[in-house]
Amino acid sequence: MSKEKKKGLSPFDFFTIGFGAIVGVGWAVSVNNWMANAGGPVPAAVGYLLSLIFMIPIALAYAELTPALPVAGGGVAFAYKAFGQKIAFLSGWAAVGAFITIIPWEAIYINKILTMLFPALESGTALYQVAGVDIYGKAVAVGVVFSVIIFLANWFGAKSSAGFQKVMCIGLLSAGIIAIVAALIKADPANLQPIYEHVEGRGAHTSFWGGAIAIFAMSPFFLAGFETIPQGIEDSDGDIKSVGKTVIAAVGLACIFYAVILFSLGLAMPWQEFYGLTTPAASNLFKLIYAGGAGTLLWVIILVGALAGLLTTWNAFMMATPRLMMGLARASLLPKAFASQNKYGSPSAALIFCGVFAVIGPCVGIGIIDPLTSFSAAAFVLSWLITVLSLIRLRKTEPDLPRPYKIKYMAIPYVGAVLAVVIFILFLVPGSVCYISDLGVQIFAAWMAFGLILYLVSIPTRNAIPEAERTATLYAHMKS
Repeated sequence: MSKEKKKGLSPFDFFTIGFGAIVGVGWAVSVNNWMANAGGPVPAAVGYLLSLIFMIPIALAYAELTPALPVAGGGVAFAYKAFGQKIAFLSGWAAVGAFITIIPWEAIYINKILTMLFPALESGTALYQVAGVDIYGKAVAVGVVFSVIIFLANWFGAKSSAGFQKVMCIGLLSAGIIAIVAALIKADPANLQPIYEHVEGRGAHTSFWGGAIAIFAMSPFFLAGFETIPQGIEDSDGDIKSVGKTVIAAVGLACIFYAVILFSLGLAMPWQEFYGLTTPAASNLFKLIYAGGAGTLLWVIILVGALAGLLTTWNAFMMATPRLMMGLARASLLPKAFASQNKYGSPSAALIFCGVFAVIGPCVGIGIIDPLTSFSAAAFVLSWLITVLSLIRLRKTEPDLPRPYKIKYMAIPYVGAVLAVVIFILFLVPGSVCYISDLGVQIFAAWMAFGLILYLVSIPTRNAIPEAERTATLYAHMKS
């Protein structure tokens, strides 16, 4: 028995999966855009601290439901228990869309970072263009190699993936801490001035709090990733109560990490100059504020940290997405082939499906990043909303369900549900500070329409399996 526990994932493994999936590369490549979008580093930092008001209720819902229903599928299993197959499919399909877009997103940015370190990757003649961006053969080849590495790390089981994740997460955190300390050494409060000033073309806000709300609204994309934790619960070492708590820890620390990064980098250089730097801005800042070899060394360290952040997010979602699809397949909401597992316990068919998306990423380039980001944010919030509503409903319909971790104040999930509804609606309203763009709305509508077709087409096959059998299959692998 003890030997089996050693083979499982520990709470720290789950923390590195969740935190690494959340933080990723955004702090290194997007921090200057956050400042510009908010009208300064201070409102941007406040925006991320405000996001705790929204994210902590969501995280608490996952913290309670994950150890209560510890099976692969996460939100699918929660919604199925609370509302049945239709809402479970809606939650799962939205989450699959959000998860699976992260995989090529990370593959694309791998190339972006690597070409900073090795400019020769984009030398010679471009093979073709996608969305106005040149695609080079060497960069595609390197991106595909990294895709295969991440695929293999997950093919050999969750423990193999978690070991890789731990190393990369330590690299990410080390680079982040170095960046914070190096920036604070050069700190000058004058660099934060003006505390707020609207940047032309960056949102509809006109005040400090408007800028903070703009960051609050876009934060779901950069705070997504904690829901990768429930997907690996079947591979835990048995301490499922602590696994639930790691969701809260990962979300809370990520919000604080972002706020500290924004504040420290904002102190290091006049922010109105910083937001104009090329990607990755965090690395380029240190070349400017530190002369000679020190600046170059810090530039390399932050780039390597950004690369580690990319790999943590990519690896976490490559682990979680196939398990989410496996949960849907167990409930007969996706083809049964996606429920198959190899001898290492990995969902083989679903993993191969996700591997294809990873390989596609380097082939299409960074020109498609913005619409992927917009679509993913809306899909995440829809899935989170259904999970919070599942918790509220299960408290009423399943009061005796064993809950190793239990939220003390039920007002908290109600607050989370209201905020999720408001943010989701604003995502789809043209002109709002949260609007995900016309193309983002079109991608979201197309994805959900495709899901509806799959759901309707599979009704005869699904109905041929008794409801009790489908339910038993979905929850058959619960950890005790």
